[in-house]
Amino acid sequence: QVQLVESGGGLVQAGGSLRLSCVASGRTITDLVMGWFRQAPGKERESVGGIARSGVILVYADSVKGRFTISRDNAKNTVYLQMNSLKPEDTASYYCAAATSIATFRRAVEYWGQGTQVTVSS
Repeated sequence: QVQLVESGGGLVQAGGSLRLSCVASGRTITDLVMGWFRQAPGKERESVGGIARSGVILVYADSVKGRFTISRDNAKNTVYLQMNSLKPEDTASYYCAAATSIATFRRAVEYWGQGTQVTVSS
């Protein structure tokens, strides 16, 4: 029912910035809990953060707090992840995610994007 398409990944130097976009179709993002996950090679999938139906930002992961910002454009049905002060350890595949509740966002996300690669060079 819900399709998510990420874009905006690429290769950047440490200290640089990227903005990832996630365009949703099939359901308005205001009816969903939206957010971002990432998975680095050899690492477990990690929740980056999310945004509730009301627009309230959910708690960011400690590793990205103060550097990453989640926002949304309701008219475009798009969620963004602004990433600043990037570090090599931020290198990962980044996935947009959608859930019907905060509980399912935390434990069993219903919808996933295909992912976009972010590589941060030293």
